[in-house]
Amino acid sequence: MMRFTGLYCHPLCNSSPTSACRKKTVRMSVVTGRLRDPDINPCLLESDASTRCMDENNYERGRCSTHFLKYKNCRKFWNAIMIQRRRNGVKPSMPTAAERDIILGAMGKMPY
Repeated sequence: MMRFTGLYCHPLCNSSPTSACRKKTVRMSVVTGRLRDPDINPCLLESDASTRCMDENNYERGRCSTHFLKYKNCRKFWNAIMIQRRRNGVKPSMPTAAERDIILGAMGKMPY
């Protein structure tokens, strides 16, 4: 689990360590941490590109449809790979980031 520890100071404390100032820990949820892990989420780049597109285009979904389609195709592709590996008894069923690079390199081009 990732943590960010910072010092939270009340505006009146003027950044001096008094009783009004205390340490505050902000934790990333387990699910969010897993989604940000490149070994678990094979479509992290596509997901980030979709989010960035939405931010840049003021959340107009129509302008980001190509990014959404790439993300959807990425998920379909890696889900099929995962199902195939599970049937063959390969553990882990989702290839690691290094294995995915090898798989994509062997294909010669991006399948999605």
